[in-house]
Amino acid sequence: MSAGPANPPAVDPSGIRAALVRYRIMAITVGIALIVLVFVGIPLQVWGDDHTVVGVVGPLHGFLFIVYLLAGGDLVRRAGWPLGELAWMFLAGLVPVAAFVEERRVTHRVDRHVGPPAA
Repeated sequence: MSAGPANPPAVDPSGIRAALVRYRIMAITVGIALIVLVFVGIPLQVWGDDHTVVGVVGPLHGFLFIVYLLAGGDLVRRAGWPLGELAWMFLAGLVPVAAFVEERRVTHRVDRHVGPPAA
């Protein structure tokens, strides 16, 4: 008797690629929003007493961060990766510039997992 199936479940490369596109869009968007918030909004708020950028970009980044995590969770689920991957995505969305680094790492991992994209 075997404890599970002899072959791992088949992955759907097109589904993983579509999830990767959604994740990449969100990673870049969240990364840009976080950079604007940290390097423009916070200095304006602290030294310029102008709360406009933080008041607009802060809530926007918060909403986009949730969508980013949903996109990352979808990719992790479709690829069959451990939840530790989602933890790295979560942390990357909180550190300026890290979302761009993580997006490249995840893209390379998908390329290794399902092969390079079709031309």
